[in-house]
Amino acid sequence: MNILMCSVGRRGELLKDFKNSMSENSKIIATDMSVIAPAIYMADKFYIVPKITDDIYIPTILEICKKEEIQMVTTLIDPEIMLLAEHRSEFEAIGVEVLAPYKETAEICFDKFEMFRYLQNQKIKTVLTYGDIGSFKKGLTENKIEFPVFVKPRRGSGSVGARKISDMNNLEKAFNADPTLIIQEFMGDALDIDADIYVDTISKKVVSLFSKRKLETKIGGASKTISFKDEKLNDFVVEALKHFQFNGPMDMDLWYRNGEYYLSEINPRFGGGYLHAYGAGVDFVKLINNNVNGIENQPCFGNYDDNVVMMMYDSVVIQKIDSI
Repeated sequence: MNILMCSVGRRGELLKDFKNSMSENSKIIATDMSVIAPAIYMADKFYIVPKITDDIYIPTILEICKKEEIQMVTTLIDPEIMLLAEHRSEFEAIGVEVLAPYKETAEICFDKFEMFRYLQNQKIKTVLTYGDIGSFKKGLTENKIEFPVFVKPRRGSGSVGARKISDMNNLEKAFNADPTLIIQEFMGDALDIDADIYVDTISKKVVSLFSKRKLETKIGGASKTISFKDEKLNDFVVEALKHFQFNGPMDMDLWYRNGEYYLSEINPRFGGGYLHAYGAGVDFVKLINNNVNGIENQPCFGNYDDNVVMMMYDSVVIQKIDSI
């Protein structure tokens, strides 16, 4: 299996996990726009490429795929997901599977208010969300929502700009500074849940799921999590994802309150918390390898232990670089 991982940035541990599960004759090719992206040095080979907004970016990635005989391509950053989805046919034309959702699903995932509306239309439990301050004020008057609330950018990623707000004065200030915010019901009394999920590229079915409860969260995601198993969650996820077109790995954020799960967001890529799943024995790399070789994976849930804890910590890469 030859896989191209784009925009790898700081995700060195993920590349290490891939290397551990891949055969000796397989290779990881990494790309980034900077020679000081530490994860590129975990790959078998890397390329420094233009920004994803550059007109020559996709032609550059396609050329790398041809040169390195790539069979699978994926990205580790949100803004590039849509780009890969839009150019899927060009990758498929040269025999490369795109581990990213199909275009319509990618659009929904990258717009948090559209995600809310779509989930509501499909009757999937989700967190009450308002797309502007006017509709929120109406909901407040009708006692559908109350302070405190949670705000975040409609198209943001990595928890940037997400915060709790306790009164109208501060909410109006927040919207004056950033009118793209959405307003959500504050779920402070609910359990914060995360799930790593793999959708088979052949059957398009959910075939693996690893669930964990967040114990500590910092900017960019959870830094401490603990595993658990619940068939009710598995059923909820499988049913919800029937309404989307995913392809490969994803990270799903959920809440659990009063015996019910609520879908909050879906990040259709390897999430930062996948390291926990891998460490607990849930190996998506083998599932990808099967798909590369035309083998359809069969659903397998609960193949890990409860109460396995992940605790992230800092590490470094020391590398001599000729020029920056």
